Amino acid sequence: MVKGFILAGWNDLRRIVSRADVVLEVVDAREPMSTRSRKLEKIVYELGRELIIVLNKSDLVPRTIVEEWARLLRSRGYNVVYIAATKHMGTRILRRRIKEVAPALPVIVAVTGYPKTGKSSIINALKGRHSASTSPIPGSPGYTHHAQLYRVEKNILMIDTPGVIPVEGSSLERILRGISPEQLDDPVPPAVELIRRIIKCSPNAFVRAYGISSRDPYVILEELAVKRGWYYKTTKEPLIEESARTIIRDYHKGKIPYYVKPHEYI
Repeated sequence: MVKGFILAGWNDLRRIVSRADVVLEVVDAREPMSTRSRKLEKIVYELGRELIIVLNKSDLVPRTIVEEWARLLRSRGYNVVYIAATKHMGTRILRRRIKEVAPALPVIVAVTGYPKTGKSSIINALKGRHSASTSPIPGSPGYTHHAQLYRVEKNILMIDTPGVIPVEGSSLERILRGISPEQLDDPVPPAVELIRRIIKCSPNAFVRAYGISSRDPYVILEELAVKRGWYYKTTKEPLIEESARTIIRDYHKGKIPYYVKPHEYI
């Protein structure tokens, strides 16, 4: 585990879920399936709690696409709400849905999810003012370290989980969401894999983000370094490691236009 980055253990999460009536699983609307936790969902159902899948960052995805994702998940029996927490979009709907599924009021809600899906931002949006720590990059200052209870309104209390769900997906997903770009010894391999994934779904993403038309990951890294004036002092070659870190950071911040379409997943 990277120093300074705390992931909740599954036993901790089970205890948190057991304290709640309703569990929000916050996923990234750009790629809902790879940011869902099947293990968390199993715990929620084993303990008989209500689950709401919250498609966050929906402002980064065309509305037709996020609605398709919502319909797909609902067709599989899930309760789904989409929201853009940082822009306070969808908060009223989420409040209403929490009350609809609550066994009784007041209701205690656990907010869970992978790193950087926007758990704390959702608490902030629901409260209407900043009071939960937020940070756009994994492992950076502002990360939530301890369980805290927040009163969202008279009949809704929220638990902010201590740390976040251990990432269960691919090695790339674990790197992207589990480690700060600054802490990567070699950021180039994960950046290359991320670039390939983005281009597969959004071929013109790097044209729109940086004005770079190449679809070769290494050329993209070199051209970005040249555009930004990043060179090795000794060899004067493009400093592609800095480009790699920048692309990973920009991915987290939503600066690179990218999303997965439901039919591409299916």
